Amino acid sequence: MANERRRDPSEVMRDEMVMKGKIASLLREGPRTIPEIADALRCPAREVTLWVMALRRYGVLEELPKAKADDYYRYKSARE
Repeated sequence: MANERRRDPSEVMRDEMVMKGKIASLLREGPRTIPEIADALRCPAREVTLWVMALRRYGVLEELPKAKADDYYRYKSARE
C-alpha cells in the first residue's frame, strides 16, 4: 500500500454507500477498530476513517468506551 495512489476525499466518499453495507456486515460479527475494519476490507485506514465518521454522524454506528486513553475506539452497529 505504500506505493498506492491517494484518492481525493470526494472520490472516497462516492464509495460510502457501497462500503456502508460491507462495514455493517463486519460489525455484525462484533465491534472493531478502524484498523481492523481496514484490514478486513483491504482498504486504507484513511479511507475507512472517512466512511466510519460519516456512518457515525448518521447514527448507523457508534463507538464504545475505550479501556485506556491511548486505545483505538471500537465501533459497533447502533441498531443492536
